[in-house]
Amino acid sequence: QRRVAITDGNEYKSYLSMEGRDQGVKLDCALDLMRRLPPQNIEKNLSDLIDLNPDLCDELLASVDQPLKIAKCKKTNKDYLLCDYNRDGDSYRSPWSNEYDPPIEDGTFPTDKIRQFEIDANFAFDLYREQYFEGGISSCYFWGLDNGGFAGAILIKKTGDGSKMFKGSWDSIHVVEVQEKGAGRNAHYKLISTVMLWLQNSRPESGTMDLGGSLSRTAEKDAPVTDMSSHIVNIGRMVEKMEKRKKYRLRLCVDTTA
Repeated sequence: QRRVAITDGNEYKSYLSMEGRDQGVKLDCALDLMRRLPPQNIEKNLSDLIDLNPDLCDELLASVDQPLKIAKCKKTNKDYLLCDYNRDGDSYRSPWSNEYDPPIEDGTFPTDKIRQFEIDANFAFDLYREQYFEGGISSCYFWGLDNGGFAGAILIKKTGDGSKMFKGSWDSIHVVEVQEKGAGRNAHYKLISTVMLWLQNSRPESGTMDLGGSLSRTAEKDAPVTDMSSHIVNIGRMVEKMEKRKKYRLRLCVDTTA
């Protein structure tokens, strides 16, 4: 097996060449490599992998979570987060104005009922973000499913600029599917959560420490429902519990390496 080096500034990474392997093995190796590389360089690492293996482009873009990017709603002047769940072609839908930027004529929009739920969810998770993260940006996007349920994505991003002895970024992506049952009195929730973290800490006594990684977990639960606002409460509790667990695990990693 041939080893190839990719330059990243003055830093070199090496990995096994995937020539002669079938697509499934190539994809597994590529995803395993991406999990081991620093998340702050994920866009360049992903681009380098795609250059090496163009046939894996679609699979890698669909499988690798990338740090959330920020845009500003031109109508409300509020920041929001970009992801595949609010993208249509090359345009992104603002959760604040429900308008695409750049504007498109045939964009995909939620129904009136789902849109009202989306507005309420953005308000609720904006408060959650401010209380738990003391800053940052959050965005929620929801859409209907063909089987009668609905799904959504709750996104939170918090960055540190170095003003408090550290630089870094926390990106959490929570994707939830909701299916009502029992004549709408109960609902089943499926949650897939991914957190990407990178942290650079500089202290005179210990020098500079770089820490990065990602963590994905799933959860399911049934909960009673009285109206649409009940879904926000139930989803919020699942997201809160998931983030507390991940913060605890990540804090253990930081304490171990500090």
